[in-house]
Amino acid sequence: MLDSRLLVVENQLEKSTLEKVNDPFLKAAGVHLWMKRDDRLHPIISGNKWRKLKYIVEHALLLQPRCLISMGGQYSNHLHALAFVGKQLGLPTVAWIRGDPPLEFNRTLKDLADWGMELHFISRSEYRELRKIKDYDGLPERYGTGYWLSEGGANPLALKGVAELVGEISEPCDYFCLPCGTGTTLAGIASSVTGDFTVLGFVAFKGGAYLKDEISALLPYQVARQSWQLNLDYHFGGFAKTSPQLLAFVDDFSATTGIMIEPTYTGKMLYGIYDLVKQNYFKKGQSIIALHTGGLQSIRAPR
Repeated sequence: MLDSRLLVVENQLEKSTLEKVNDPFLKAAGVHLWMKRDDRLHPIISGNKWRKLKYIVEHALLLQPRCLISMGGQYSNHLHALAFVGKQLGLPTVAWIRGDPPLEFNRTLKDLADWGMELHFISRSEYRELRKIKDYDGLPERYGTGYWLSEGGANPLALKGVAELVGEISEPCDYFCLPCGTGTTLAGIASSVTGDFTVLGFVAFKGGAYLKDEISALLPYQVARQSWQLNLDYHFGGFAKTSPQLLAFVDDFSATTGIMIEPTYTGKMLYGIYDLVKQNYFKKGQSIIALHTGGLQSIRAPR
């Protein structure tokens, strides 16, 4: 049974549905696309954010830490969700944030501060060193004492929450597509699939080939060799980087389908899917399920 304090948070969630994408382009190509609407779960802890945090935070509550400590960028959806959950639970949160303190906080940082998260800014080199710390109790004391959540919630316990997503899907498919940051969500999906389909992750940043090893390390050996793939071609220059073509696609997709997306994660994945449809990567008649990982709060920031 989930901790009663977490049940209070989970009971705030709405249902994540599976929605057919009605787009004349896809219909002409003969490819069927479905969206797993995890963006509908919650306006703040939507998508894979809650799914990854759920059992990590439950473990933390059992240990009764002084606080939850994590890391991320200045537009981090992970930190945004963690700060909100911490406030809901009355549990202090601390963040180590990549880069120099900005002259003016963006809306994400303002939310973190408003929800009581203690913010520290560190150099990119120090951030890279901090990224290597994976164990919940492995944080050097100079960064504080508390329960450590690695970047993006990359923790084996996160896989348990993500795996519940697969049980909500009854529609058969040939490909299950999702955007990738740390690869944790892909690992959670890959660890729980039973159907004969390919899990295809679209990496949202440049130089993401190392995620293959990161994902394999999270998975049991027998699962690590199963059918999952990474696509590294649609990062648009780096994390949170965009282009006029990507932004135009995001706007057009939202207008055509009525499904709001953002250009950092879900937008890049969908751009990649549509481009691969143009290249006949997917066969006529095949079905794709694409995961909407939420994070719509990020589009409040200037593009």
